[in-house]
Amino acid sequence: MDDSHLKSLLPKANFSRREFVITGITTGFALAVQPVQAQTVITTDTKGLEAGPVEIPVPDGKIPAYRAMPAKGTRFATVLVIHEAFGVHEHVQDLCRRLAKVGYFAVAPALFARQGDPAKVADPANLMKEILSKVPDAQVASDLDATAAWAKSTGKANTAKLGVTGFCWGGRQVWLYAAHNPQLKAGVAWYGILRPVSDVAKIDPLEIVKDLKAPVLGLYGGADPGIPLPKIEEMKAKLKAAKKPSEIVIYPNTPHGFNADYRASYREKEAKDGWKKMLAWFKKYGVA
Repeated sequence: MDDSHLKSLLPKANFSRREFVITGITTGFALAVQPVQAQTVITTDTKGLEAGPVEIPVPDGKIPAYRAMPAKGTRFATVLVIHEAFGVHEHVQDLCRRLAKVGYFAVAPALFARQGDPAKVADPANLMKEILSKVPDAQVASDLDATAAWAKSTGKANTAKLGVTGFCWGGRQVWLYAAHNPQLKAGVAWYGILRPVSDVAKIDPLEIVKDLKAPVLGLYGGADPGIPLPKIEEMKAKLKAAKKPSEIVIYPNTPHGFNADYRASYREKEAKDGWKKMLAWFKKYGVA
């Protein structure tokens, strides 16, 4: 496949800086999502799991991550979990544990490690200005590659069965990573942003459909003001025209962040259905 178009959009990452703002994974929820909707928070225990913080070697040092997997066994199908704008906070860690409970080696790297700690930023507008706008797409792709390589090196993960899932900011990265990594088997993008997000994250997911190397399932809310329905329909049309096996599911009258059980946007029915569809998608395309 000729992916020169994608390569021109995703230049080689520059790792001349060796400074890391985030040096570890902490517990709790990000300040920007407070107060947490405690009545709906899903908490997955670690019984039968090996779970906790780890470090991922990258070209310019190490980034922290959270990893969960079954305590017994080996060669688990592997899922990279791409965090939302708030980083690898408690919700993302719980998502890793949920995946581990059904047999996956799940790992969520802290992809903002060089730019800042989103868990400590209370104002969402400042979060975008101070951190998100400074994270290059090339850096994310490189860090995800490094995370997959690290998982393989543990001897516990079977990265021949590699999947990726992500949420909001991370959902956009699912589309990009599916165009980047030819070893990826499948991806699931939860309300992934369908546009460029900054001067260093210029790739439009709609413009790289022809470059997709793995099938992606996109899960979207029909009442998401940040991702208008016409934009989602345009993505569906582009996938169909390119004859890609990827699919889009639109949940009517459903807001952005419908899987975020710690926020008011949570929609239990749609979240559970999306989770079921994600697991089925992974199984269908060899991530199981």
